[in-house]
Amino acid sequence: MSLVRRCSRTACGRPAVATLTYVYADSTAVLGPLATYAEPHCYDLCAEHAERMTAPRGWDVVRLTDGSPPSRPTGDDLEALANAVREAARPPERAAEARGPGAGHSGSSTGETRRGHLRVLRSPDS
Repeated sequence: MSLVRRCSRTACGRPAVATLTYVYADSTAVLGPLATYAEPHCYDLCAEHAERMTAPRGWDVVRLTDGSPPSRPTGDDLEALANAVREAARPPERAAEARGPGAGHSGSSTGETRRGHLRVLRSPDS
């Protein structure tokens, strides 16, 4: 298994340097630096294909450049991910205990609603 991501174009084996994402609602193609992780609905492109990329007629192309290489996950990122997975796997009563005394499941006083391992925060304006 190769750790280098390859261009998504058929028969192109060059290393990917950019990620292409289509925003269908806005009729926009966004070409930016190589994403940290491969996403199912994004396309990794080599330098040649990224440079020659065109969008369908009537669509806009947004080219994002930051000049820096893609960042690698840090130990803190991996630890935060592991903690989130552990919390999501806990039964609801144990998760409430882990948050500490007085931490309710709904969080209605803070405008926070809990759905599984996700939190929905209410806007301060609403």
